[in-house]
Amino acid sequence: MLTQLFTSKTRIKLLLKLFLNPKVSCYLRELAKEFSLSPNAIKEELDSLSQAGYLVKEQNGRSFYFRANTKHPFFPEISSIVRKTLGIDRIVEQVIENLGRVEAVYILDDYAQGKDSGLIDLLLVGEVDREKLEALRLATEKKIKRKIRVMDIPTDEFGRSRDIFLKRPHWKVI
Repeated sequence: MLTQLFTSKTRIKLLLKLFLNPKVSCYLRELAKEFSLSPNAIKEELDSLSQAGYLVKEQNGRSFYFRANTKHPFFPEISSIVRKTLGIDRIVEQVIENLGRVEAVYILDDYAQGKDSGLIDLLLVGEVDREKLEALRLATEKKIKRKIRVMDIPTDEFGRSRDIFLKRPHWKVI
């Protein structure tokens, strides 16, 4: 979907990285290494997106860090497009509608850091129908062409071990 909207593959990677989880902040060389691209190719896109107001550029020491500008009027739409591209919106909708009493949903690890690794780690807090969860996971994987690894935990147990789970990179969806 994004390839028809944006012709630059570098721009698509940046949008996925920075708009999937807007709390993520990255600097040029980190992005160049992660994307296996030259810093010049990435710098051009970062500067363009910053000048348009889509990214916030902040200096810390000698490095400039970039993150999604959550105050930009188009932020909700761009973030929504990114989530739809990855299928995260479908996963969350289906979890809430069909699985029981879900109190919180967290995306963990790579996707929480804005990395499209192909493996989505979800943590579901609440009382979940595991048979429905497994059927939903399999169907959703086929639709979004990504592997989903789900961990479900009762609310009281999550309360006791919250720090252990949330030491991992995480992003609370609901």
